[in-house]
Amino acid sequence: MTKRIVVATIAGSDPSGGAGLQADLRVFTLLGAYGQTVITAATVQNSLGVKGFEALEATLVRDQLEALFEDLPPRAVKTGMLATTQIIEAVAEVLRKYRPVLVVDPVMVSASGHPLLSPEAVETLKARLLPLADVMTPNLPEAQVLTGKEALSLREQASLEKLVQDLYALGPKAVILKGGHTSGPEAVDLVYDGRECASIRAPRLQGPIGHGTGCSFSAALTVYLAQGLSLLEAARRAKNFVYLALKAAQEAPLGRGISPTDPLIHLDRLEQKSQVLFHLEEAARYFCSHPVRPLIPEVQSNLVYALPYAQGHHEVAAFPGRIVALGEGATIVGCPRFGASRHVANIVLTAMSYNPSIRSAMNIRFDEAYLQIAQKKGLRIGEFSRAQEPKEIKSKEGSTLSWAVDLVCKSLGYVPDIIADRGEVGKEPMIRILGPNPLEVVKKALLFLRED
Repeated sequence: MTKRIVVATIAGSDPSGGAGLQADLRVFTLLGAYGQTVITAATVQNSLGVKGFEALEATLVRDQLEALFEDLPPRAVKTGMLATTQIIEAVAEVLRKYRPVLVVDPVMVSASGHPLLSPEAVETLKARLLPLADVMTPNLPEAQVLTGKEALSLREQASLEKLVQDLYALGPKAVILKGGHTSGPEAVDLVYDGRECASIRAPRLQGPIGHGTGCSFSAALTVYLAQGLSLLEAARRAKNFVYLALKAAQEAPLGRGISPTDPLIHLDRLEQKSQVLFHLEEAARYFCSHPVRPLIPEVQSNLVYALPYAQGHHEVAAFPGRIVALGEGATIVGCPRFGASRHVANIVLTAMSYNPSIRSAMNIRFDEAYLQIAQKKGLRIGEFSRAQEPKEIKSKEGSTLSWAVDLVCKSLGYVPDIIADRGEVGKEPMIRILGPNPLEVVKKALLFLRED
């Protein structure tokens, strides 16, 4: 076996597990790293807020950190809540001696507004720790404290880019300014390495979620940097890691206050890979066991099934040779695999942006009689006309179905069971069926074989 990458967190303890070293360890483990901890403070908190904390003696913090480097030295270290000037000085003293890859998350205030770093310690952080950092990961309020910038000047892109330059001037080798506190439909992080300023974007998620987001991001970043990824690639992966964890928290919140991120969604997705392939093939074989030749279009059919919160075609499974007509029925060609479809995968990926539970789709032959049957069976039907398709969409290969599903779902306000496409010259008319899983999609398709 490959030797484990060792990383460490220097942070406070959150008994609720949503933030602090507990959140860091969870992320380290999910990303395959061996995690170590140096405790700086015991906090009293949960999703409702921080009720108080007590910092450890600085000598005890220093001795914990020294013990790590004495026996199993971490390749990369991240800092979170450091609480006091004395702890910052002790941590800086040890890190200056051993020089691991260092990620500094300048934790100053909890998500609920409770101060976690004394005002006098801010200057110590700037003078002693930031010059040792390979990257610093402040949010906007923290950046304001560190630079003295007024909040109102931190909203425009030019002001934000100037801000990251001011943060960089404090001594770290790079800065990632997190965009969670900005406004707009996207949360935009700025990554600055002293030469270029790059933007990393993700849709902004609404709701009482986000406890421990900064901890999870910096922990993921620490592992990716320890694995040898570039700063920009590590930042992109860390943001996506947190985005999915926030999506999971949005769908199923934890706690009664500000829900912590739920990075265990990554474990769920890993475990579901084999199940997705199994259930996809099972449903396709069930479909092919019926006299389904009338349902198969000229271009043949495909059946797809996506992982939860799929991020692209590579996370949507399909049949590489499609489902083809054979005699009075059909047969599947090839074993299902991820990334085997683009067209039908585009349907389900777009539908999932409206309803994450709709993870499966299939295309069948268009027939007006099928639409009549669908209405009788109570299926919800959407339809689009290719005459409405903008020229820029038509000219871009593979973008039609994403545009069409988006148009239908936006106009209806929900994801229908069926999307009808009457085609045009050179484009075969088609019916696309959607559902939460492939068996339900197949059962909807089989309804068209009988009108009773």
